[in-house]
Amino acid sequence: MEDNMKSKFQRVCVFCGSSFGHRQVFSDAAIELGNELVERKINLVYGGGSIGLMGLISKRVYDGSCHVLGVIPRALMPIEISGETVGEVRIVADMHERKAIMAQEADAFIALPGGYGTMEELLEMITWSQLGIHKKPVGLLNVDGYYDCLLQLFDNGVKEGFIKPGARHIVVSAPNAKELLTKLEEFTPFLEHVAPHESWQMQQLGEYPRQPNLH
Repeated sequence: MEDNMKSKFQRVCVFCGSSFGHRQVFSDAAIELGNELVERKINLVYGGGSIGLMGLISKRVYDGSCHVLGVIPRALMPIEISGETVGEVRIVADMHERKAIMAQEADAFIALPGGYGTMEELLEMITWSQLGIHKKPVGLLNVDGYYDCLLQLFDNGVKEGFIKPGARHIVVSAPNAKELLTKLEEFTPFLEHVAPHESWQMQQLGEYPRQPNLH
């Protein structure tokens, strides 16, 4: 992205694992995504951990002089934080509050490779888009085909009549960070919501005041 081009996103929420995975390609992808966020001057919202892929991307964005907001339940602090914390850390009561704050603070969502927790967060944001709770783009960084099976499951859901064809386009995927962020920037919001956005109570995204852009 050229220096004179400003991203439409102030903050992107990244869901990712507290593990590194068995292959270097996953760590490389986390650092590459961090570099892309810094280049585009996009701040980071994430799960607050300092280990695994979470630690890699948060440190890269923080070292690149962009703001980092980590949201972590108190119970997970001894497990997911090792050594010094990175950026602003907001301690919350539980997973529900964590996801609500992350959802409200971000302008878009990206899932790196991860386990059950990463996929649960991803699927909740996809579901909230389908329901009309938010209109923000949701992206999958499909590193070396990691999410191929999940994308095939979504396609099968359409084929078998459980996912509407229009709702399948909620999920944006790409094999690398640059392509994914470009696609997210160009994303057209999903319009076939189950319920109008205005009909949802704000507590669906958490009644927490959004912090000013601290970039």
